[in-house]
Amino acid sequence: MDRDPATTDRLRKLIRKIELQTESGELHWEKQAGSSHRYARMNNNLVILGPATPLSDATVPRYLFVTPFDSPECIEINSDDAELGSVVIELVQKVETASQNEPPTDPFAITDQLLERLES
Repeated sequence: MDRDPATTDRLRKLIRKIELQTESGELHWEKQAGSSHRYARMNNNLVILGPATPLSDATVPRYLFVTPFDSPECIEINSDDAELGSVVIELVQKVETASQNEPPTDPFAITDQLLERLES
């Protein structure tokens, strides 16, 4: 992927910010039920690490996907990326460690809280 050095630097800083918030516990990651995906909410954005393959399979590329809750825009960075791939892998490993004891959840479950927000 062609991108200018300034954008690459900004993306690297974003990944580092996510990593630091993960390490400090400020960013809470959850396991998606029936999947190896991890997801978190950060500044009104959905952050997803995937794919749905166990981390033990190092041959499968990983990705970081960030999208605002109120927009179709998104950022996706793959572990095959020549400049940022290694930091994506580092983040995946830290998130796996931070979320290993989390019970699986269904981010798309219909809950009372969701229905109450929609009914308001």
